[in-house]
Amino acid sequence: MAGAGTGQTPAATAGTPARRIVSFVPAVTEMLFAIGAGDRVVGVSTYDRFPEAATRLPRVGGLLDPNAERLLSLRPDLVIVYGTQRDLRVQLDRARIPQFEYVHRDLADVTQTIRAVGRRIGAAAAAERAATDLERQLDAIRQRVAGRPRPRTLLVFGREAGSLRRIQASGGYGFLHDLLQLAGGEDVMGDVRRESVEMSTETVLARAPDVIVEVKYGRTLSAPALARLVGEWDPLSAVPAVQRRQVYVLQGDEFVIPGPRLVEAARALAQALHPTAPQ
Repeated sequence: MAGAGTGQTPAATAGTPARRIVSFVPAVTEMLFAIGAGDRVVGVSTYDRFPEAATRLPRVGGLLDPNAERLLSLRPDLVIVYGTQRDLRVQLDRARIPQFEYVHRDLADVTQTIRAVGRRIGAAAAAERAATDLERQLDAIRQRVAGRPRPRTLLVFGREAGSLRRIQASGGYGFLHDLLQLAGGEDVMGDVRRESVEMSTETVLARAPDVIVEVKYGRTLSAPALARLVGEWDPLSAVPAVQRRQVYVLQGDEFVIPGPRLVEAARALAQALHPTAPQ
């Protein structure tokens, strides 16, 4: 997992401010709505679920399955694309449709992206306000947990259903790692400079985290379902986090979409790691 960065094609920096925007990137869709430009968005990806207004817009596919025909029918004057969507970008170049390229990076890039998108569409002032407010809220969370002991934390964002196989955890790079550090945790995999690390149970035992935080996204889980997920860690009874009952499951798309709602993810992480800290 990672944060966000941007790049722009030459065409994307020229001409009048975009008025008909199609976004393949849920994080940028949320940014556009957050800066008051939601009325300019005419199409979104298959995976956009927030805000509610975005769910009522035409869908144009996703990262791996863009629907170019549907996209072109919306007559966009700007398309938000992933840097890896090379075939789509060639088609857009041929159609002379400007692009704004999104590239995954770290937490700092989220506010940089908000500002860059705002400049591109002629909403720089609104974007600056949104980015500054996000930075202020994140800094407030950082200050609330400052000086407290930092529990060695394993942050898990995927594993094989019903088992502890193929555990996918945050490594020492990317927005999830940065959020964990900001929320007052010490990333137990912080020495591995990758966005994600596939771990075995042996590796979890060797790293011996004090806290395990597992994040779930997509559909909302019931309280019994969340309890079952916590219980699935019980076989690792030698791990301090399991011994001390400090295994937490947090849910929400904000943990995987590096957009304006990151502050909600940071608050939830800080609450799990430091429940006695002022909120």
